[in-house]
Amino acid sequence: MNYDNQVKNRVKRIEGQVRGILKMMEENKDCKEVITQLSAVRTAMDRTIGVIVSTNLIDCVRTAEENGQNAEDLVKEAVNLLVKSR
Repeated sequence: MNYDNQVKNRVKRIEGQVRGILKMMEENKDCKEVITQLSAVRTAMDRTIGVIVSTNLIDCVRTAEENGQNAEDLVKEAVNLLVKSR
């Protein structure tokens, strides 16, 4: 799978958020602020996972249909990936 710049930028943004959280911890910031930022990272990760799985699923289903294959197993696998990520 090719990862476009939009997905890479999402991950870079998450990386920046994590670095910010580490800095907050080093500065002994209030735990509520740290937890808020950790929750934001988790949400960003969940959304990124969703984007990657859905984009990959679209490509895989398209390829399967072109080759006359049943795409049902691919959909099940994608759903399982999403469930495991939570």
